[in-house]
Amino acid sequence: MQDVDAIGQARRARWAVSAMFLANGFVMGAWAPQIPLLMPRHNVTESVLGLLILVLGIGAVSAMLFSGKLIARFGGRVVLSVFSLALIPVLPMVVFSPNLWVLALFMAVFGAMAGCMDVAMNAQAVEVERRLHRAIMSSSHGFWSLGGFFGGFAGSYVIEHLGSEVQSLITAGITAVLVFGAMPFLLPTAAPVVTEEAPPRTHLLPRDAGLWLLGFMAFFSMVPEGAVLDWAAIYLQKELGSDVFRSGLAFAFFAGAMAVMRFAGDGVRNRFGAVRTLRVSGLIGATGLMGGALAPADWIAIV
Repeated sequence: MQDVDAIGQARRARWAVSAMFLANGFVMGAWAPQIPLLMPRHNVTESVLGLLILVLGIGAVSAMLFSGKLIARFGGRVVLSVFSLALIPVLPMVVFSPNLWVLALFMAVFGAMAGCMDVAMNAQAVEVERRLHRAIMSSSHGFWSLGGFFGGFAGSYVIEHLGSEVQSLITAGITAVLVFGAMPFLLPTAAPVVTEEAPPRTHLLPRDAGLWLLGFMAFFSMVPEGAVLDWAAIYLQKELGSDVFRSGLAFAFFAGAMAVMRFAGDGVRNRFGAVRTLRVSGLIGATGLMGGALAPADWIAIV
């Protein structure tokens, strides 16, 4: 009977963590069409906007560095609940910022909340995998991309017809529904079991060439995602004459394509192998980026 209850709890947690990934992706998707509007609102150049985006990234990376310690001390469920709740008002805070300095502060907060939530929801997914004895990580990230698609598509439409302020408030409301609905079903993350004392580190950076290779592969895999999220809408508006709605579709369709492949990713990898899948995916991704950069019309770039 206890095994049946445990499996049922894990299955509910599986959908709860999917809702958390969906919420995080939805906020990021809704954020994408807001980015070009910061320039006229605060009368800043693209260079200053780039620095603001950098501040968001620094906030995210800084938070990710200590989020693991928070999870180890307070548990993954607590950390995920706290930072998912903290993410709810962040987009309205950014949109309603009265001046550039407050905007920069809220951008850092935005990055920190999203970054900590990212680490915590991945830790929760690992715990659910452990309880269910099957992989859910690829599909969990598929829900993030699905949220990015809906956030980008619906967010662009709402900005076009109701304005950016209303869009940010609607985004916060939908995110709150997802977060509050998921929180009761999250699992407590098990504390790591230490079997023996780790040897002391003699080098600040890893010496294994394989780790560096994997790190660079991950880095160059994330660069296109960041470029599309942060700059695609601006590129379509300034270079190809898109309106707010169509420019916001760039990240929406990008995230939608990611969602399809992430949901299918485990099956594709199992059929063709990890190495072949990596090579072909990299080639297709590079072709898509080049096609988007050279496209003569916005709809071609979006596709």
